[in-house]
Amino acid sequence: MTAGSPFILAEREGDIVWLTLNRPERLNAMHMAMRDELWTQLCLLRDDPTVRVAVFTGAGDRALSAGADITEFGSALSYIEARRARQERDVWGLIASLSVPLIAAIQGFAYGAGLELSLYCDLRVASVESSLAIPEVRLGYIPSAGGTQLIGRYAPLGDALRMATSGEPVDAAEAYRLGLVHAVVPHAELLPTARRWATLLASMPPAAVRATKRAVADGLDLPLAEGLALERRLAATVRST
Repeated sequence: MTAGSPFILAEREGDIVWLTLNRPERLNAMHMAMRDELWTQLCLLRDDPTVRVAVFTGAGDRALSAGADITEFGSALSYIEARRARQERDVWGLIASLSVPLIAAIQGFAYGAGLELSLYCDLRVASVESSLAIPEVRLGYIPSAGGTQLIGRYAPLGDALRMATSGEPVDAAEAYRLGLVHAVVPHAELLPTARRWATLLASMPPAAVRATKRAVADGLDLPLAEGLALERRLAATVRST
């Protein structure tokens, strides 16, 4: 990466936006500058109704992201300042709230925040050499970008606890078995597969796709009767548009 290059590359292909984490020399580890740029790009996704799908990937061949850049740990002016920055720019809450469909194209390492980012996405495809983990416990803290809450929504509870409490990685085949990814493909097919998925979703009526995503995601935490009521309201909204 050359000096002055963005840490999040944004490229639009028709109705599809590709967002590439761009620190390949650091395995696309997320530091504060990358986090700020990601916040900006997520806001653009939130506010642009013409975007129909977004795809996340990582620069280089070695990682989607190896997680948070631990070289920045402890570098904040104070705990209060660090907490205020996270509250004012809640990247993970923002991505969880997006109505646009999200796809993660996972290559190489998807550790910590890299795995958490992908788990916020609606579809995930991994290349065969991928390795997935939430290893924060090994550094003396816990996953704090949603990992403790997301992993158990996809993997069986026992496997989710094993990954979270041991920090041990799983390979792509195991990730597929656990339900963490939807497909495993050769490295050369990773981006073409993500592109096919994105093109398919972009071809659908956008209001119906966004409403369906909201019904499934929001209904997950509701009693069935309330979930059905939400579905009816969203269906009526789609019919009216």
